[in-house]
Amino acid sequence: MDCTMTLMPVYGISTGMIVMIVVIVVLIAALVALTIYGKKLQDRQEASQKELEAAAQSMKLLVIDKKKLKFKDSGLPPIVLEQVPKYLRGRKVPIVKAKIGPRIMSLICEDKIFDQIPVKKEIRATLSGIYILDVKGLRAPLEAAPKKKKKLGERMREKAEKQSKELTKKRIELEKEVKKKK
Repeated sequence: MDCTMTLMPVYGISTGMIVMIVVIVVLIAALVALTIYGKKLQDRQEASQKELEAAAQSMKLLVIDKKKLKFKDSGLPPIVLEQVPKYLRGRKVPIVKAKIGPRIMSLICEDKIFDQIPVKKEIRATLSGIYILDVKGLRAPLEAAPKKKKKLGERMREKAEKQSKELTKKRIELEKEVKKKK
């Protein structure tokens, strides 16, 4: 006897079409699950932001130094380091060393305001525990952040554009000379 198995279409639908329908259903289910999970994370983040703003205080501080450091190298209190999840301990965070009154403290800063903080100047900052939420200049407004160093690709692209413009100008000049000679 011949023991071969043949695939028969179900209700006139080919096997490839059935596989495609199953994949689409799985993708839709994954999209719905991710949407629900994202909504929960967003609600948590909004709640924690409200708590930070409720506990915020405005203080004068003298910024000594600012760097992006790993949690373990940051000089934060051991209690804070214990509360950080293990998978985030190797991540670099913006740390600001500042003198608040007679004490020198290490503070964590938001990424979006890290570039605005001037070094070795006095500022008025909004703090929530050891977290800097906002900064303002004490006597004058804060200066804009200096321009960032260009990446290698950007520098090469600018150089190539400059050279192509120069070559185009030379070509146009040569074409004009050739027309004059005719």
